[in-house]
Amino acid sequence: MTDIARFIDHTLLRPDATEKDVIKLCDEAGTYNFHAVCIHPSFVSTAREVLYQSHTKIAAVIGFPLGMTLTRVKIYEAMEAVTKGAGELDIVINISNAISDNWSSVQDEIADIITATPDVLHKIIIETCYLSEGRKKKACTAVMNAGAEFIKTSTGFGPSGAQARDVELIHSVTEGKIGIKAAGGIKTLADTRAFIHAGATRIGTSSGIDIVGEEQKRKSEKEQ
Repeated sequence: MTDIARFIDHTLLRPDATEKDVIKLCDEAGTYNFHAVCIHPSFVSTAREVLYQSHTKIAAVIGFPLGMTLTRVKIYEAMEAVTKGAGELDIVINISNAISDNWSSVQDEIADIITATPDVLHKIIIETCYLSEGRKKKACTAVMNAGAEFIKTSTGFGPSGAQARDVELIHSVTEGKIGIKAAGGIKTLADTRAFIHAGATRIGTSSGIDIVGEEQKRKSEKEQ
């Protein structure tokens, strides 16, 4: 596997994160050539200042972590994040609507946010830990019908994070038509490789430096 760093969204979503922490995160992302940083909207302006000469993207979470804010609020939050410099949005669905099988509301909300922010990439967090297999499939359909570019497994704030079997399920439903981001509890190179093998095209993790370091160490050992 080559350049695993380009799969990684270097993530900092702790509630106690500070601007200093975000600056450090962005510096690390630039150094290791991570695909993106994933941060709260209030830090997007700071990230833009640090990453203005970098290829690393800025992803802001929307409706995070519960997805239960009003659609109008999510739309405003998304638009503000884009205005401040976000090029990607990780948007939490209304989980209650999903559990209640109100799929038209789930799909309409996603579509409304996409319509309001047409020039960025949208990763829709379906929070798989709360959904049955049938609802996971319906969530995938709603996300695709709404026009999003990615499905993301988890916020990392639920009772469990990404599971390889969920990525495999999402991949089987979406048939490679949109991207898949696995996130939540991914900490090792083995984890990362397993999720990519299952079909993930992006990895959300706060352990990106350790993962890349492990990859580099193994490459070095093979060359000796």
